[in-house]
Amino acid sequence: MYVNKARIVVSIVLLLNTAGLSRAESTETEQTEQPVNIWQRQTLTDGFWGLNDQLSDKAIEVSFGITNVYQANVKGGTSTHNHKGRHVGRYDMELSADLEKLLGIEGGSFFIHGWGGWPDEEGTDGLSVGSYFGTNAVSVGNRGMDIVECFYEGPFFSNNLTLAIGKLDFTGIFDASEYADDECTQFLNASLVDDPAIPFAAQGLGVVLTWDVTDSWYIMGGVGDAQADSRETGFGTMFHKEDYFFYALETGVTRQLNSANGLMPGAYRIGIWNDPQPKAHSDSSKNYRDDVGVYLSCDQMLIKENSDFEDNQGLGAFFRYGHANSKRNDITNFWSFGFQYQGLIEGRDDDVLGAGFAQGFFSNRASTTYRDDYESAAEVYYNARVTPWLNITPSIQYITNPGGTETASDAVLLGVRTLINF
Repeated sequence: MYVNKARIVVSIVLLLNTAGLSRAESTETEQTEQPVNIWQRQTLTDGFWGLNDQLSDKAIEVSFGITNVYQANVKGGTSTHNHKGRHVGRYDMELSADLEKLLGIEGGSFFIHGWGGWPDEEGTDGLSVGSYFGTNAVSVGNRGMDIVECFYEGPFFSNNLTLAIGKLDFTGIFDASEYADDECTQFLNASLVDDPAIPFAAQGLGVVLTWDVTDSWYIMGGVGDAQADSRETGFGTMFHKEDYFFYALETGVTRQLNSANGLMPGAYRIGIWNDPQPKAHSDSSKNYRDDVGVYLSCDQMLIKENSDFEDNQGLGAFFRYGHANSKRNDITNFWSFGFQYQGLIEGRDDDVLGAGFAQGFFSNRASTTYRDDYESAAEVYYNARVTPWLNITPSIQYITNPGGTETASDAVLLGVRTLINF
């Protein structure tokens, strides 16, 4: 999941050398450029004090951002008095390089993404809500630095075929959504970020091949380490444990609706997945192999405010559905829908209002563990762009039947998220 995520410089000294600017050139640049007001900067440090501009000439893009979430359960759940875990933070760092400009590899690119977080305790969801879905998808625990993605992407024998190979995040590739895919800028509830009926493995070694059959139709297939651990390189779990691989196959079409202000983009996807690991629902003492499921994911812009093609102001909607085998999974059916409106308030063109609803049905074979038939989550957020580098997002969530165990009552959560791009 990566819409507007932050990026990293792996080695400042090395990249400065590759930029190839002499001291005289740097001094001349500083003298001719006028300082930018801090509130008008695209990032807080103005691109690491000019480093990004130097590196962009060498086809390298870098950035760094911190996301903080304060979230409190104010009604229901398991407790409204537990103050532990209310504050959760995460930093994301990324680097991407155009290998065609750097090394002459036509169409090739390299991408690396690392993150870290705090605190070590469970967070509001585990301590006072008890949700199965998870009410704060930003949380990654107390981590110093995990390299969660590191891969090469480029053409594969044809311009219509694209290969991605390395350490991959399948949740950011398959079952995508334009309006419900990024916990740092969109919904916080995990069920409105990814489909919980799909047993995606953690970020690990894998390969994805995409075939652009036409300009509007693609077919994509991927194989990844089913036992991956995002905290590791991936070589240990792939080559030194059982040979279990997660498989996914997806096809989709893009569609543009006509409007008075131009074409409105949309995407419609359908996929199937297979997880061969022995597994079962929570009540079962017997494991079953070859878990198979299907999913749908659609998003469509419905109202476009301006004729500028790159202007995203307007209304968009999304829908998801997932099905998994009841013998092998706790969630067997899942669906979600919602909308996003950018620029709803006059003069606030970059602000985004979002609302979504998700519902997952527990396996009827796991009736001892799950007394309730389902858990549902509703969330409304307003992402306010205070400056180009600072976003503040208040949100409210309503969770019905948290955990499906009847030990927690319906919960109301209030939260605020801040995202600072450095």
